[in-house]
Amino acid sequence: MKVFDANITNQVSRLLNKIFKNITSYQIANSEIFEVFRIKELFINQEEYDFLLQKISIIQTTVGEQDRPEYGDFQTNQVLANSIATFLKKQKINPKIIIEPTCGKGSFVLAALEVFPSAEKIICVEIYKPYVWETKFSVIQFYIDNPLEKKPVIEVNHFNVFDFDFENIAKENQKKEILIIGNPPWVTNSKLSSLESTNLPKKSNFKNHNGFDAMTGKGNFDIGEYITLMMFDAFQNTKGTFAFLVKNTVIKNVIYDQKQRNYNISDLQKFKIDSKKEFAVSVDASLFLCKLNKKPDFTCTEFDFYNHEKSFNQFGWVNGKFVSSMELYLDSNEIDGICPFEWRQGIKHDLSSIMELEKTSNGFINGLNQNVKLEDDLVYGFLKSSDLKSQVIDQARKYTIVTQKKIGQDTTFIKKRYPNIHSYLHENKTLFANRKSSIYSNKPEYSIFGVGDYSFFPFKIAISGLYKTFSFSLVMPHEGKPIMLDDTCYFIGFNDIESATYTLILLNSQTTKAFLQAITFSDAKRTFTKSVLMRIDLLKLVSKLSKKEIQKELKQLNERFNFKITIDKWEKYLETIKNSSNSEHESLF
Repeated sequence: MKVFDANITNQVSRLLNKIFKNITSYQIANSEIFEVFRIKELFINQEEYDFLLQKISIIQTTVGEQDRPEYGDFQTNQVLANSIATFLKKQKINPKIIIEPTCGKGSFVLAALEVFPSAEKIICVEIYKPYVWETKFSVIQFYIDNPLEKKPVIEVNHFNVFDFDFENIAKENQKKEILIIGNPPWVTNSKLSSLESTNLPKKSNFKNHNGFDAMTGKGNFDIGEYITLMMFDAFQNTKGTFAFLVKNTVIKNVIYDQKQRNYNISDLQKFKIDSKKEFAVSVDASLFLCKLNKKPDFTCTEFDFYNHEKSFNQFGWVNGKFVSSMELYLDSNEIDGICPFEWRQGIKHDLSSIMELEKTSNGFINGLNQNVKLEDDLVYGFLKSSDLKSQVIDQARKYTIVTQKKIGQDTTFIKKRYPNIHSYLHENKTLFANRKSSIYSNKPEYSIFGVGDYSFFPFKIAISGLYKTFSFSLVMPHEGKPIMLDDTCYFIGFNDIESATYTLILLNSQTTKAFLQAITFSDAKRTFTKSVLMRIDLLKLVSKLSKKEIQKELKQLNERFNFKITIDKWEKYLETIKNSSNSEHESLF
């Protein structure tokens, strides 16, 4: 049976019928419910009360639940919620006040009623009205099944979590032990925006990214992360415990930002759960647990939730450096510093169907399976992350049109000098105009990003940002022109093959691999980023490999790829590294 689109059992329906038998006023009905079940304001108006009376007097056929992607909704099953509450109790957590900011169907509320009998009040918030009712009905059913259980005051607030006044609750309960528990939405703000959801925080760049970073993706954040930080803002100075089920990336981001935010949280712990088993989704997630109102901690210890006797890793801040494994880092931190060459991201065009081409005997074919003829000058070989599989690459599977040599360059020259390319681009002008990213606003027609002088170096050392290979590739020129990479790849460029090859050998060394394993996260959306790669100090790395080892690697590369590279330019290369700075990189080679 359903009322207000919320499941209600026959037992609850019959009991409410009995309680409300001779009551006509919703205020009196609320008083009766509070007296019996300690649930505050079951009804918010007379209309709700009258509707419920009508519905519970007849038997309804239960209908299937609607899909709720708008809310990033992954409901916690009752077994898991009870297991988490029981686990917290074993940690001697005994709250007086329990807060659930996104309660859903009330799994954690029911778990708290069963596991924490000393709780005086449970305050929960939920934006989806049917879940507000389902939580209330479930609480009543719980007391029908457990009539002797102690009844704390329960507030189920129909509210947008981003507008709810948690700070006032913190002030009112300053001296009481608080438990903040829950499972906030596993979805990003950009995903919710694309669904035109109302379940969003007010527009803000809450991590203070610069304008370009905010536009190109760094401004995107996880809603669970935002709510987590909301809770820390409100409750960091109250006595208690925080326990959220969130994506692993949220936990990593929170620990990373902790150095700057300096929240009064300690004993940071991450208990990995099996999301496939618990939620039927392939998302890396964990229970994030910490103490409130304590001296700030900056490292997090990882456990398995189902066998949490022994930790398997510790990550966070070590001597001002953020690492994924403190143990591995202590064995490989000698090369942590600043790379003398600036790592760059590849070309961003956001229009693969038009801008990514395959070569044919008669020209090119695009992603729409259209044959096109183009002038060669602006067409370059193009590699994506999936193409970076070999140690040396001198062929391109795809091609792309490079419409600019630097960001913002005027593109009107294309019409005059390259009529075929201009005609092709013009025919698809609407598709270019409809690209969603704001970075293309008020820019020349057919603009691209991630392009500059650095894009045209003939030799590049590249790595995929998406794959966990820890392997770098030497990208050679193709058809007399440099090969371009897409924006999922990172690279540094060189004018001579010797410098590129020396760098390849250094970056593919075991020392580098061990270091990268210590500072990258396997469950990150991008294993490698510019900030990660810029930490590889090549000058420090040089001291880890002898000249003899470099010669040995050179010999193998020469034999395998028919190169004729010698060690003759090694000393000059070392001088270049010593004298280099990030800003000077583009004029070095």
